[in-house]
Amino acid sequence: MICPACKNDMIVVEHNEIELDYCASCHGVWFDSGELRLLLKSMSLENRDLVLHDILGYPEPRSSEKKRRCPICTRKMKKTAIGPQSEILIDVCWEGDGLWFDSGEVVDLIRQLGGEPLGEQNSQQRVISYLGEVFKAQE
Repeated sequence: MICPACKNDMIVVEHNEIELDYCASCHGVWFDSGELRLLLKSMSLENRDLVLHDILGYPEPRSSEKKRRCPICTRKMKKTAIGPQSEILIDVCWEGDGLWFDSGEVVDLIRQLGGEPLGEQNSQQRVISYLGEVFKAQE
């Protein structure tokens, strides 16, 4: 698959039997339809599902960020702000093919949904750490 941001080839990264497309050049992540929900469910955040159909209904915020093309259907995607604080700007395919997260945005979303546990790492914090390493989250 070709990266919608930098046009380089992406690699497939598997986590908990979920295959994500990851760009090693710009560190963006593509979630096929339903994969974000599966990732959140694997972290016991299923009560806060972000379902692609619902995300498509969110209003499109003003943004100077260039619209990206879906790597599957090649149609320009919709910019959408997601997360409890609605500050993570992602690209969503109008056809429902998936979601594009720029570098660090996946980890930002998980942190917003799950918080920052203190003390010993629980399973959710281990996943956040793993994603930070794999997706080169910028602190």
